[in-house]
Amino acid sequence: MTVLLLVLALALIGATTALLARAAGQRRREAVAVVAEIGRYGFSSRHPHDGGRGSTAARTSLLPRFDLLAEQLGGIVSRRAGPEAAAEVAGLLRSAGIYRTSARKVLGYRVLLTLGLPVLWLVAAQGQSPLSVAIGLVFTVALGWAGPIAYLRRRARTRLDAIDNQVPDMIDLLVITIEAGVGFTASLQIAAERFAAPLGDELRVVVAEHEMGLTIEEALEHLLERVDTPALRAFIRAVVQGQRLGVSIGRIMRDVADEMRKRRRQKAEERAHKAPTKMMFPLVLLIFPALFVVLLGPAIVSIVKTLHGS
Repeated sequence: MTVLLLVLALALIGATTALLARAAGQRRREAVAVVAEIGRYGFSSRHPHDGGRGSTAARTSLLPRFDLLAEQLGGIVSRRAGPEAAAEVAGLLRSAGIYRTSARKVLGYRVLLTLGLPVLWLVAAQGQSPLSVAIGLVFTVALGWAGPIAYLRRRARTRLDAIDNQVPDMIDLLVITIEAGVGFTASLQIAAERFAAPLGDELRVVVAEHEMGLTIEEALEHLLERVDTPALRAFIRAVVQGQRLGVSIGRIMRDVADEMRKRRRQKAEERAHKAPTKMMFPLVLLIFPALFVVLLGPAIVSIVKTLHGS
């Protein structure tokens, strides 16, 4: 058994070494232009007054060699798997608000984890049964390949929900500022300064793109491409259609604010209706058994003692 594990470990280590050597020999592609990076990811999600802590953290990364290796491996995977794989990962990165990590780096780390975790498991599983070793290998391979994508999807879902909850408050602020005589673009700038992450970060991207020469409609459409939530979709579509048709922006904001309030009320009612169904499983599996033990336990003990005594 030990010989078999040693052979498997050596085979995996040899495959990993060969792949790393091939990746290290690949010539690094030319750096993507700044405008292209802005088009794909926007810019740093940190507030502009944070003193550049994000860039400092990026420069002082503890694992620069692993980052470079992951970038090269990701390039190989993206060429083999096609552009769809990299595009899907890039969309998840945008939704999750991770602007300083490329899709190729994520794909490269997936390969590293898929190869590295099984090797670590083989080293740690010395003396285990063959069935346990085989199950552990399957689990570690699946975890290494699917784990990063599952993490990105969970983080993206959490961030999109947070943005969706902030949109009604943003619209109320826009209504107040527009009715006070402030223009729509200036109102967006005020909202970008007042709101914290994650919605404030995306609004700052919109303002920056508008200052770079894009129209406010184009900047909002780019925002919808990055962050596609129901509330934000309704807001942006109403604004874009109103701008194209020449409708008063104040009237549009009031109508959208009313719709957002109705949407929030419907969402709260939907959650209230789902609450009994969600509470059923904890009640049946956790609360009821403990309750039965407390209520029926003494009675069962008394009955058993009576039967043994008789």
